[in-house]
Amino acid sequence: MKKGFLNWFIFIILSFIWGSSFIMMKEGLLHLTAYQVASLRILFAGIALLPWAIRYFREIEKNKLLIIFLSGVLGSLLPAYLFCVAEEGIDSALAGTLNSLTPIFVIIIGALFFRSKTSTNKVLGISIAFTGSILLLLSKGKMGESQNLLYVSFIVLATICYGINVNMVHKNLHEVGPVKIAALALTLNAIPALIVLVLTGYFKLPLTDTGILYSTGHAALLGVFGTAIASIMFYVLIKRAGAVFSSMVTYGIPVVANCWGILYGEEVGWKQFGCLLLILAGVYVANRRTVE
Repeated sequence: MKKGFLNWFIFIILSFIWGSSFIMMKEGLLHLTAYQVASLRILFAGIALLPWAIRYFREIEKNKLLIIFLSGVLGSLLPAYLFCVAEEGIDSALAGTLNSLTPIFVIIIGALFFRSKTSTNKVLGISIAFTGSILLLLSKGKMGESQNLLYVSFIVLATICYGINVNMVHKNLHEVGPVKIAALALTLNAIPALIVLVLTGYFKLPLTDTGILYSTGHAALLGVFGTAIASIMFYVLIKRAGAVFSSMVTYGIPVVANCWGILYGEEVGWKQFGCLLLILAGVYVANRRTVE
């Protein structure tokens, strides 16, 4: 029971953090480009975890460092850019909903390339939760013309990256501590992020300008909470509850997004709440045998 409770507690906290990140990205994009917001996010995450990276660097086997770096690329760096670019053309609600494709790609990629086995209840639960996510999206009405397939494809590509990363970490880094993985992965990936930040001219901007500070502040929050802290918690969850359960955190994101919608005065009625209950039911069905 204690193990199951802690897994669900981490699940809820991660859902809140990542569900809030889409609004943070939108606020960051008010005065900065997508590449600058994403780069700042990874850079601040790397800086926050730098002391731990220095401490653990010598403890990691050299053959594991490349896998850890790739984990940072697939689990944080590339998705950060893909989501920010996508949110220049689609709204945050759609981005959060499409993020729920992650568990499906975890199963597909796990079965095709990592010889993972998935139980019937997980497939059923994921199907229920994904249906709830799609219905939640449709309940919000027609999508705008700017929400085209190009921007949608960026989100889909990001979820594929997540699917590869979750399976890779679960199989190849099972014996490495979550803090070590997150610290080294994000610190190493802060280097290419800094290069992109320089190339996009961020440091030539009037950095004391109120608008620039506002967007930079949101990018910093994204980095420290949405990437550094959340990544550690996510790696903990992968080790404790497995790849599929961990990936289903993405189904908590639409729940949080709708709560933000209420706070921001958006219309949220019985249809939306019905969809949220369906999503949560799917999460429960998928994990009733693994989380006890």
